[in-house]
Parts: sequence; C-alpha cells; structure tokens
Amino acid sequence: MNDTAEATGHPVPDEQDPAPESVAVHGTVAPGYEPVRDAFARNFAQLGDRGAAVSVHRHGSPVVDLWAGTRDHDSTAPWERGTAQVVHSVTKGVSAAALLLLHQRGRLDLDAPVSTYWPEYAAEGKERTLVRHLLAHRAGVPVLDRPLTLDEAGRPGTGAAAVAAQAPVWEPGTEHGYHAQTYSWLTGELVRRVTGVSLGRYVAEEIAGPLGLDLWIGLPPARNDRVGRSGPVSAPERGGLRLRPRRNVQDAYGDPASLTRRAFDAIDPPVDENSPAYHAAELPGANGIATAYALSRFYASLIGAVEQGPRLFAPATLALARTVESEGADRVLVVPTRFGPGFMLHGAASPLLAEGSFGHPGRGGSLGFADPESGVAFGYVTNGLQKTVTNDPRAQALVRAVRGVLQG
Repeated sequence: MNDTAEATGHPVPDEQDPAPESVAVHGTVAPGYEPVRDAFARNFAQLGDRGAAVSVHRHGSPVVDLWAGTRDHDSTAPWERGTAQVVHSVTKGVSAAALLLLHQRGRLDLDAPVSTYWPEYAAEGKERTLVRHLLAHRAGVPVLDRPLTLDEAGRPGTGAAAVAAQAPVWEPGTEHGYHAQTYSWLTGELVRRVTGVSLGRYVAEEIAGPLGLDLWIGLPPARNDRVGRSGPVSAPERGGLRLRPRRNVQDAYGDPASLTRRAFDAIDPPVDENSPAYHAAELPGANGIATAYALSRFYASLIGAVEQGPRLFAPATLALARTVESEGADRVLVVPTRFGPGFMLHGAASPLLAEGSFGHPGRGGSLGFADPESGVAFGYVTNGLQKTVTNDPRAQALVRAVRGVLQG
C-alpha cells in the first residue's frame, strides 16, 4: 500500500501513470511545468474531480493556469477561466492576512488582550485572551453552547455577541483546537472594532481591489453567476483497494457531543452552500469565494511583488506569518496540527510544499499557500467536495507535481 494513502485514508495515483485523455484541460503552463498539467488531468480520471482549476505563480508571475470539467458538480456546463467556487476554510488564510496587515500598519497589537479592542469579549473568564491566541486557535472558544442559524451567523454583531458571551472550554492560551466556525466572528469583529468596516469590505478594499482579484468574503449579488455549484463526490476505488479510516478521527466526527462535531456545527441547521444567501453572508472563516488564479496571486503578493500589483507583507510580517504559535495535538481536529498567527503551517496534517510554507486548506479539497524559499504560490479550487478537511488527495497530487518540477 502506498504510504501516503495509508496516512490520509485516500487513494493516491501512481505518478508514473500516463496522463489520461478523458478530460479536456484548458489553460497554459510555462515550459517545464507540464507535469502539473498531467497531475491535474489524472485527478479527473483517478481521484474523482468533476470541475476544478489550479494556478501557480513563481516569483510573482503565473506559470500554471489550468481548468477543466464542469462549472457545477451536477451539470454539464463547462468550467470557464473565471469560474469561482466557495473555498471554505481557505478563507481563513485571507482573513489572517487582513489582521496581519492591520498589525503591520500599527493598528493591531498581537500581544494585547482582545478586550482592548472589544471590551465585551472579556466576559466569562476571557479577559486574558490575547489577539495572537485568537489567531492561532488558542482562544478556547471553538464551540457555541447554542448554535446559530445562517441568518444569525451572517447578521452583523449577532455572531460576535454569541462568541463574546461564550465561556471557554479550556484556559485561553494553554491549548489549541481548530475554531472551525467561530473563527469567522472572532476575526470579523476584531477587524470591525479596529477599522469600523467589516472584514469582507476590508479585504475588498485593501487586498482584492489593489491586486485585481476575483475573491470575495460576502459576494455581491451581481456576481452570483460567476460561482459554480459544489456538492459531494467520491473518489473511485483503484484495483479494489479499501483503505482503513483512522478510528479516533472517525469517532470524533461521528459523535454529536464531541468538540469536533460541535465546532463544525456552530451554524445549525446545515446551510445550502450554493444559495445566494450563503454567498452574500460574511463568514471570514468559512465562505470565501475565489478563483484558483486569485488564490495563487493573493499568496504570491504576500511573499513578493506580483505583476501589476503590490507586495502586501513586509519582510517582518512574512516572518511573523510563519512563526509557530500552535503545534501538536489539536483538540478539535484530533490530529497534530501546526499554526502560525492565522495560517496553517506545513506539517503532517496539512502538507504544503516545504517546511517554510504557509497557507490554508478548505474542507472538501480547496487549498492555497505560499512558499517563500522557492517563490511559489499555489491555488486549487474544486466543486467536487470529498470527505477531507486538511489533506485532500487531489490537492496533494498537484503539490507533489509542483515539488517535482522544482527538484528537476
């Protein structure tokens, strides 16, 4: 059995298999990056992709920009170059960048108590929670005693009030656990208190606008026709291989009383992620909408200047983004994770390109990251949602292909 398949619980294609001819791949690759195109095509033939796009920048310039399949997981309309998708927790990386930009500009102190900016947050023993605890999933509030409806979750101030009133499940700063949904209200309210505008608007004005990105947290209704429909798909078994799920992870997701389930179910009942109401809501930890090219260009701008666009992170901020804040057993994801202040860092739970890479995966498959040492920035989006949170086999196949190109 392939070691990677054993670790992730998903089949991994043989990288020596020839690229299949069953899917029409559109777009361009720079000379030398053809293996990424081959891996992308194999994802459709062997790993169940229905519609997807991948983009790679190197030293600020695009070297891969590919798309294939259908724009909706349940239709035959073709994916186009500008097709966008909900990217789930990939959004957390964009939100983290917004807060680190405020820090870079002297408006947000990571070592200040959250209550310095948001006095109500000091309730229920949270007065010593620092901003860096919040960013690094150490705040101790990954769950809500009463889940919110989508209407409540997207209503300005309602989610923030709920998380401010929530008692922590561990002493803030002492442990870490993935704040799957509450991250939206924690980061969103901090930005609103510091700037007076929502996090979605801040991203539009300070990140997406200057870089010309098709990236939104809170989609304008006029842009709904840009977004493909996503839905569950299964990766086909190869050669009858059946992989064993990790029992502790399976149990955690199956138990409604576990921190894992409660963290992901902080919005309840389950939402229709293809609805205009969901697209329009501002949930900075969960419902960003983007193209693969936008994610790649965004991450490229964090590590250097991009073509016809600015560099966002100063060298000190880039170093901060990769500083380990949380490492080890994750009380929510039930696997060891590594986080900087907002970004997930390269590790076993979420392999990126190399040790210095930082970014964020999204539930179901999407991924965005940057690797400063190689100058690589990467974006992958898909409408075929598989049962993955941090380590999707399709995204990983593409990352391995990029790594192989760089290693020559």
